Amino acid sequence: MVKKISMLALAGLLALPALASAGGGAADNSDLDRKIQDLSAQLDQLKAQMAAQNEATNAKIGALDNTVATFSDRADDWDLAARIKLSGDYRARMDFYNATTAGTLLNPNGTRVGSRDLDNDTAWTNRFRLNMRVSATENVEFKGRLAMYKVWGMQSAMADASNTAWPQFDGNSTRTPSDNALRVDRAYVNFNNIGGAPVWFSIGRRPTTDGNPANIRMNLSERSGTPLIMDYPFDGISLGYAYNWAQNMGTGRVRFCYGRGFEDGLQVDGDGMEDMDFVGINWDILQKGDRFLHAQSFLAMNVINYPNFQDPIIDANFGAMSGMGDRVNVGNINHSGLLYMDKVANLNFFATGSWSRTDPNDNGMFNDYYGMNMRTTGPNTSSENGYHAHLGIRYDIDPIGLKLGAEWNYGSQYWIGFTPGHDDLYQSKIAARGNVYEIYGIYDLPTGPVISKYAKTFMRLGYQRYEYDYAGSNDWNMYPYDLSNSADLAKLGMIGVDPIESADQIYVTLEVAF
Repeated sequence: MVKKISMLALAGLLALPALASAGGGAADNSDLDRKIQDLSAQLDQLKAQMAAQNEATNAKIGALDNTVATFSDRADDWDLAARIKLSGDYRARMDFYNATTAGTLLNPNGTRVGSRDLDNDTAWTNRFRLNMRVSATENVEFKGRLAMYKVWGMQSAMADASNTAWPQFDGNSTRTPSDNALRVDRAYVNFNNIGGAPVWFSIGRRPTTDGNPANIRMNLSERSGTPLIMDYPFDGISLGYAYNWAQNMGTGRVRFCYGRGFEDGLQVDGDGMEDMDFVGINWDILQKGDRFLHAQSFLAMNVINYPNFQDPIIDANFGAMSGMGDRVNVGNINHSGLLYMDKVANLNFFATGSWSRTDPNDNGMFNDYYGMNMRTTGPNTSSENGYHAHLGIRYDIDPIGLKLGAEWNYGSQYWIGFTPGHDDLYQSKIAARGNVYEIYGIYDLPTGPVISKYAKTFMRLGYQRYEYDYAGSNDWNMYPYDLSNSADLAKLGMIGVDPIESADQIYVTLEVAF
C-alpha cells in the first residue's frame, strides 16, 4: 500500500510542470511551488515509514529464524523422549480369607488340640506398576517394570502365624505384599534380528510371571510373561528363534533359557554349597489368533532347601525356626508341562497338564521329619513324581462388558508348582496338593472414551475354594503327609506342624491400566 501511494505521488510530481505550462500565471507558479514542497515533504515521510517498516519486518524474520532453530534443537530432545514408551497399572484389592487347619497340634497331655480357624476378614492391598520400553538402536531394546505391592497399614510382610505367607526373597520379590518400596520387577535387554535372521538374545531380570493361561482370569489383553506353571521371577538369559508355519497356519517361537535362582557367594572350600541354576526350553509351538499351543521343560539344579530372605534376622534364624537347619543343596528338580488354549465365538478355554520329578542328593527331598527325629529313617534319596492338571473357561458378554469364568486345578501328592511369584494373596493355587475351584466375574467399567491405547478400567470379583489332600504344598523338603490318614496326622502333630486342610477366599479388585 505504501508503494502504491508513493507511485501516485511521483506521478503527480511529474505532471505538475505540464499543468503549470497550461495555467501560465505567476500566482499559479507560486501556488504550484508550495504544493510541490508539500508533496516532497509527504514523500520523505512515506520513505521514512517504509524504512521503519522494513526494519521491523527484518527483525521479525530474524526472530522467526531463531525460533525455527530453537524448534530444531527441541525436536532432537523430543525425539529422545519419544523413544521411551511408558505405561502402567494400578490395582486396589480386598480379600476375605478363612482357613481350617488339620488339627494336628497336641496339648501338654498328648491329646490333639483340634482344628483351628484362621481368618482375615478384610486384607487390603495396593499395587502399582510402571512399564517402560526404549530402543537403543534399530535392533536393541530395553524393557523394564517397577512395582510397589503394599498391604494397607503395613510397612513389612504380613504377620502370619499359620505359615501361609512367606517373607520376601528373590523368587517372590514384588509379587508378595510388603511395604511401599518401588522395586525392580523386570529389567532386560533384547538383541533382535541377529545376523539378519529371526533370532534374538535377551539378558536381565526375566519376565517369568503372569503368563498364559493366567492372563485369562487377570483380564490381560496379551501375554505378560512366561506361560504355564512357572511363576518364579529370576535373573538370566535366553536365546530365541521365531518361525512361521506353512500355508499361513500360524507362527512359533522357541527359547533356550538359563537363570540363577540362588547365588552362593564367596564360600570356604569344601562347604558343600553350590549356586542354584535353571536351564530349559520354552516353546510356543503354534500361535494363530487366540489359538495357542505351548510346551515348557526345565531343570532346576542344586536346589536349596530354603531361600535367602531379604530380612537378615529372618534369614539367620529361619533354619532353626523351621527345623531345616543350615542352608544346603538338596538335589535337582525336573519340570515339564503342556498348554493348549483357544477361543470359539465368545468362549475362551484352556487345558494344561504338568509333571515334576525330584532327584535328591544325600540331604534328601520329601523327607519324613518325624521318622528322622525318631531315628527310624534317614533322608529320602528316592526320586518322586508329581502331576498337575488345570482347566478353565471364560465367557465374554461383550455388549455389557461382562466376563464370567471358572477354573479347576489339581496337584498330586508329590507335585511341585514352582510358583513362589503367584498372584494369590496367601498360598499359590497352582502349587496346591489337592483341588482348587475358582469362579469369577470381570466387569469393564463404562468410563468414557479411552485416552491411551493401554487404557483399561475394570473390576474383578472371585471366589476360591482350596481343598488340600496332602501337606507341604510348594515345598520339596518335607514329606507330603496324607491329611486323611490318622497316622500321618499324628506325625505332623509330633513335629509341631498343623497345615491348612481347606480354605475359602473371596477377592474384589479395582484395576486401571494406563
